[in-house]
Amino acid sequence: MAEGDVTEDAFLGGLVKVYQPRRGFRAGTDSVLLSAALDPEMTGDAAEFGCGAGGALLPAAYRLKKMRFTGYERDARLAGLARLGVEANRFGDRMSIELQDVAELSETIENRFDLCFSNPPFFRGGSITSPGEGKADAYLETVPLKDWIGRMLHVLKPKGRFVMIHRASELARILSLIERRTGQIEVLPVRSFPGEDAKRVIVRARKGLRSGPMRLLPGINIYTGKGGERTDLLETIARSEAGLDWS
Repeated sequence: MAEGDVTEDAFLGGLVKVYQPRRGFRAGTDSVLLSAALDPEMTGDAAEFGCGAGGALLPAAYRLKKMRFTGYERDARLAGLARLGVEANRFGDRMSIELQDVAELSETIENRFDLCFSNPPFFRGGSITSPGEGKADAYLETVPLKDWIGRMLHVLKPKGRFVMIHRASELARILSLIERRTGQIEVLPVRSFPGEDAKRVIVRARKGLRSGPMRLLPGINIYTGKGGERTDLLETIARSEAGLDWS
């Protein structure tokens, strides 16, 4: 990729550098929210499935300073940009980027990670018009959601934490896929602005724990109103290492 085709973007208010394609998919609010949903006190090993250029992975590494990270990405161009970010942010001692299709993950990494998080492709093939150039892998499932979630749970250690952001319309499907294999399920709805239906949900769970009551949190808003400014919460987590409150 030519130098002019790449941008250097400041995340977390300039605390983290992320290199992204100038055209095609670029990390946005979903990546910010996914990173902010992670517990900064966690320790051990973490994986992101479909890390792209590192829009969630690199901020996550800044926030979760006690963890080691592996990012899995099938697109060689994006994996290369993620590696640039690893070097620029000096995360090389605790982060690696693997050029790897989630569909072909080795069975040998079963029960390897303490945390697995993801912002997977949201749409099934044929359900939307073709995305623009460089966006297809980010928007269209190449691995069915059932298999994607199954692989996330496969690589988690017992009691490991699962974290995913997805469309709110897919919540029932996500819960049906995790409820028998996880416990401590928590759902945080994400609305564009007050009074609107949630368009996104962030789902957290723990592998192998006894199933119990699900926690449905009040949810958060991205904007103060239709056409309004971003809420103070979103400004804070986008411009600092602050995270979301799950209490």
